[in-house]
Amino acid sequence: MRILVVEDERGLAETLRRGLSAEGFAVDLAHDGREGLWKARTGDYALIVLDLMLPLLNGYRVCAQLRREGVHTPILVLTAKDGDWDQAEALDTGADDYLAKPFSYVVLVARLRALLRRPRTAVSPLAVVGDLTVDTAARTCRRAGVPIALTPREFAVAEVLARRSGEVVSKGEILAEAWPDEAEDPNLVEVRISGLRRKIDAPFGRRSLETVRGAGYRLVDDRRGDDDGSRGDGDGGSLDG
Repeated sequence: MRILVVEDERGLAETLRRGLSAEGFAVDLAHDGREGLWKARTGDYALIVLDLMLPLLNGYRVCAQLRREGVHTPILVLTAKDGDWDQAEALDTGADDYLAKPFSYVVLVARLRALLRRPRTAVSPLAVVGDLTVDTAARTCRRAGVPIALTPREFAVAEVLARRSGEVVSKGEILAEAWPDEAEDPNLVEVRISGLRRKIDAPFGRRSLETVRGAGYRLVDDRRGDDDGSRGDGDGGSLDG
């Protein structure tokens, strides 16, 4: 799940990026209001964390402009401006929540998750592939109603594949969508895939997570036991040499 953090204090922005990435979020950064507005317009974000005191364009104007343009992405204002009037103005311009600096990181994450639990008409938080359900708001995964415990990295990969079910997704695409700001070795994607297979497929006697040789991976509904020849033998269907 992708989050945009608009924060001009680069040290804090990087700290937020690392912390939220460890929670399984993909985090994009913007360091001024204009860049933040542009990214919020063009990116498909689940949430925006927005400072108010930004160079070039302040956070109030960014928030108000997004709402005028029909962008309804939830916005949490994170700012050193902690007066009652500051909070009221931010909420009146379209922010969904407000947290003053200095802040508790635990509270920030809890508030972000609370925003994600709010219903949104534009994008469903549920990605369903057969009887496998990935809930991006609650950050849970189930197969036929049975809860499956995933690490944050495994969940990020499962989310990418579930959102693009039936499509072949390359390692590079998985890296770019699951954790775009980290220079992680593409070969480590195989580790996440193996972990997912052991959790979402093997205990249920399933082979829904396929490897397509030389191309990438795809998640399919395999409840009918169809086999089109793209699944290999051994290790849950891997075809990589």
